[in-house]
Amino acid sequence: MKFFSFAKEHGRKVTHYASDFILSRLATIEGRAVVSIMYLEENGIIGYHEASVNQILFVVQGEGNVCNGNKEFKRIQAGEAVFWKKGEWHETKTDTGLTAVVIEGETLLPEHLIKTGE
Repeated sequence: MKFFSFAKEHGRKVTHYASDFILSRLATIEGRAVVSIMYLEENGIIGYHEASVNQILFVVQGEGNVCNGNKEFKRIQAGEAVFWKKGEWHETKTDTGLTAVVIEGETLLPEHLIKTGE
């Protein structure tokens, strides 16, 4: 048995694309996917950028707003997820704080998630 920490204080600060959040890598799945946890404090942001691969953001705590290329923001909260496909422009931001698990991978598909909107 081995123990690991993915606590915010062990993550790294991300500022690319005018971002302001902490990222902790959780796992890499045989070069096929990367799993991370992202900590956004009050007024945190994952800046507007193009998805390099398919990705799903699972909000596990807090709430915020997400958009795609049309820059029309939609609210997201704990217990909800959003999927962006490769090449899709997107952004995530929060006024009050948000913690999310993100899975990224070329062949990643959200086929088991319950769809609640576009």
